[in-house]
Amino acid sequence: MTSQTQSADYGLDAPGIVRTMGTGGFLLIIAATLAPVGPALESAGLSMGISFLLSAIAMIASSRIGKLKARNSLLGALALKPADNILDVGCGRGLLLVGAALRATNGRAVGIDLWSQVDQLNNSKAATLRNAAAEGVSARVEVQDGDMRSLPFANSTFDAVVSSLAIHNLKTEADRDLAILEIVRVLKPGGKVGILDIANVGHYASILGSVGMQVTSGPRFSPWIFPPARVIIARKPPFII
Repeated sequence: MTSQTQSADYGLDAPGIVRTMGTGGFLLIIAATLAPVGPALESAGLSMGISFLLSAIAMIASSRIGKLKARNSLLGALALKPADNILDVGCGRGLLLVGAALRATNGRAVGIDLWSQVDQLNNSKAATLRNAAAEGVSARVEVQDGDMRSLPFANSTFDAVVSSLAIHNLKTEADRDLAILEIVRVLKPGGKVGILDIANVGHYASILGSVGMQVTSGPRFSPWIFPPARVIIARKPPFII
């Protein structure tokens, strides 16, 4: 099991930003060190360059280490059962998807994504399926192309729905609201939702509450993600279809 886990690769998040921050920080430090700009500008350039470099390093650490810990915390809060069917909305390379399948040993984990290369490095259905194979859960994992604003599933299909660092990528509030409402629609009565994101999380909680969902935890900050992220857990009451 150890060798399988080590071979899974859940990708670098926001690679363009990481590259810009790292390159910009390095160039600022070089310029401040070598250019005759005077003590005040040199100090400002060094401070900004170091800040950029540290931010890039923190984002890499978040992608490689932190988000695994955030995954375990979120899925643990959902208290998944062995026979649960789980949907991962914007699954990317399968971080939550595979983690859910590891817990739902008699259930099924389904992931949907549009496979943006901007938000995650080498994002693809094939990469997600490789990670499922590496973790030994291929038989319980299904991956589909799909738009979170119009989920290709019937009402009340899933025992739990999760999403990590995905919904904020929708450009408008109206689209993000649609995604939240679609999550509620496909969730079974009594089921749970777990969302981790870097923006708009308080608004997600408001939308969930407005349609009768019970927000049982959060929004609370996750200590493992950079830029800072927040988590909400919500439950669909048994009487909401």
